[in-house]
Amino acid sequence: MAPALPSPNPAQERALRRLLWLVAVGFFMQTLDATIVNTALPAMAASLGESPLRMQSVVVAYSLTMAMLIPATGWMADRFGTRRVYVGAIALFVLGSLLCALSSSLAMLVAARVVQGLGGALLLPVGRLVVLRTFPRERFLQAMSFVAIPGLVGPLVGPTLGGWLVEAASWHWIFLINLPVGVLGALATLRFMPAPAPMERVRFDTGGYLLLALGMVSLSLGLDGLSGLGLRQASVLVLMVFGLASLTAYWLHALRKPYPLFSPQLFRVGSLRIGLLGNLFSRLGSSCMPFLIPLLLQVTLGYSPAQAGMMMLPVAIASMSVKRVTTPLITRHGYRRVLVVNTGLVGLTMASFAFTTPTQPLALSIVQLAAFGAVNSMQFTAMNTLTLKDLGPGTASSGNSLLSMVQMLAMSMGVAAAGAVLAAFTEVFGGGGVQTLQAFRATFGCMALMTLASAGIFWQLAPADSRTAPAASEPDVPESG
Repeated sequence: MAPALPSPNPAQERALRRLLWLVAVGFFMQTLDATIVNTALPAMAASLGESPLRMQSVVVAYSLTMAMLIPATGWMADRFGTRRVYVGAIALFVLGSLLCALSSSLAMLVAARVVQGLGGALLLPVGRLVVLRTFPRERFLQAMSFVAIPGLVGPLVGPTLGGWLVEAASWHWIFLINLPVGVLGALATLRFMPAPAPMERVRFDTGGYLLLALGMVSLSLGLDGLSGLGLRQASVLVLMVFGLASLTAYWLHALRKPYPLFSPQLFRVGSLRIGLLGNLFSRLGSSCMPFLIPLLLQVTLGYSPAQAGMMMLPVAIASMSVKRVTTPLITRHGYRRVLVVNTGLVGLTMASFAFTTPTQPLALSIVQLAAFGAVNSMQFTAMNTLTLKDLGPGTASSGNSLLSMVQMLAMSMGVAAAGAVLAAFTEVFGGGGVQTLQAFRATFGCMALMTLASAGIFWQLAPADSRTAPAASEPDVPESG
């Protein structure tokens, strides 16, 4: 239940409680939708006449859109008001959900997921900003702890609910269930969310934002084009070079602008620099697992959508259970040792899926999934707190937004990379039966190697940066990738 602290004003206390529930429900909608799609991808593919091994664009479009919009959320909230932007976010999310349900082709579905991602990208950052500006400073961490609970519940419920809806009705219902929740959320926002006081307007860095967005989109489309979009190698190369050039241009642009989106001065903080790079490259490997595992279970091992969704429960339960032991481990051994060892464990648990067989005992599969969920959750917590722990009040907001953007970008690129690798191995081994299983095995092995390689980034942590210190709270992002 919501945190209860004594208040001299009961009416104000009730208003604060309602606001917390409102933000929490919005966060739940966003995190649920980030995970509910994965178990339904084979059913979507069959309905749309596509190969289930080429459906990664549905996941990439959503997470990439979120990564693109996150840098602009703070400015939009200040410019148009938090309540207005939050209602607009819910409206976009509901509209995108409706368009997803009405889609009759993969291209239409991907376009609808972009609209849905526009709304999803605004829900959490703007909701968190509302809590920050409404709650007293001494209650902020307690309030955000309550809002963070749906971030753990969403990935727990999403895969199972998605698989059940596909079997009980159709894949369209994984999007249609958002409609009544969204309508009620919009009405509740208009009723209970306070209208903000006018904020001082800062000129938005439009040029920097366009360079950053073009770079992210080009790199992700280049990776996705290797498998899902059918682009030729020359087109993929052009996209990749264009993306790298855009990101380089943004860096040079930020060096000379007085108020860039993300100041290069942030990278003078050693823990943030290592944390961001580690987040990016570690997640490039591990973020593909919620996409690959349901596909493996349904396409090669004969699981139904509901069964595949239930098999993701050990991942989510272990992820929640390990939270309590992560902080004591880091306090005792330091970030450097914990992250280097744990990154190796994440890579090894990922590599273990390369040995999956159709006759593998169910108990072994459950242990395998739980082990991955535990070490992956520990990895996220350690990486995120490392990134933010040394930021001061003046840079915490910018660093938090940059971390959220990097996380969503890595999830997008990780799924795109896994799709490209899987497509390449499918061509090598051929399609059908044992050959498809071999392609999955090789893909798990390659993605595991990518994760193992990122351990070298955390090895570069200086002893001073490795020590624990009071920090901003861990950003509330869905740990679904």
